[in-house]
Amino acid sequence: MAELTRILTRMRSELGDFGSAFRDVLAGTGELTDYDLSSVNVTLSRASLLNGAVLTDLDAGTDYQVDGREGRITLLGEHAPLPLGQTLIVEGSAAGMFTDEELTQHLRDAVLQHCHNRHVTVRYRSAHGFIRYADEPLTLENLPDVEELPMVLLAVINALWALATDASSDVDISTGEGTHVNRGQRYTQVLHQISVMTDRYEELCRQLNIGLFRIEMATLRRVSRTTGKFVPIYVDREYDDNAYPERVLPQIDKHDVDPSGIPNPTYNGWAA
Repeated sequence: MAELTRILTRMRSELGDFGSAFRDVLAGTGELTDYDLSSVNVTLSRASLLNGAVLTDLDAGTDYQVDGREGRITLLGEHAPLPLGQTLIVEGSAAGMFTDEELTQHLRDAVLQHCHNRHVTVRYRSAHGFIRYADEPLTLENLPDVEELPMVLLAVINALWALATDASSDVDISTGEGTHVNRGQRYTQVLHQISVMTDRYEELCRQLNIGLFRIEMATLRRVSRTTGKFVPIYVDREYDDNAYPERVLPQIDKHDVDPSGIPNPTYNGWAA
């Protein structure tokens, strides 16, 4: 959780979306269950109920639920509606553009894209004393420190695309008095920032040979002239790796496969 919080903070730094802390004091009326907070895109850190001199912390999901996007808290159970004379104290942070949940989703997409088809090879000695090699998928937990910045940039690019989609519906405003508001400029600026950050991400990927712009190597497959079948290929191994050979099954595109399902003739009078 600490690692995720640190990366989200770095994403907010790249986006310029630091947010701000807020604290709302809401008085009970005996009728209201829903309360609008002073901010939107909120993440609550604490919600307390003040009854006289007694301060009681409320549990999320049990005593209340929050609509972070709209900035609204809804009391549940025995606290709904909030009795007259009691006070609800809400504390948390408000983001300018994205909530933590939205940034976490963009980060997850970036991790899947940046680490796609990559692994880390670990060398170890088995219980029988033999040297073994294990391929562990590259994830956020074992990502090298040098790749943190490129991955954060990719996550920010994904977030900016969502922001550009929102800005694409803005239209210019012109009035009869000669006033003109160029609302489409926001969309243009977001697209320009996406282009700049994509170039930055691509440059780092090419320099370090990582991510979506890395150079990938493949092994050409040979077809046997006697059987007409592919000759199997295996994963290259170190000289001291005594594990069993591991087959490689490269993906082969099939654009013109016969969809009829009719058996294919192989020999005279026979079909497969």
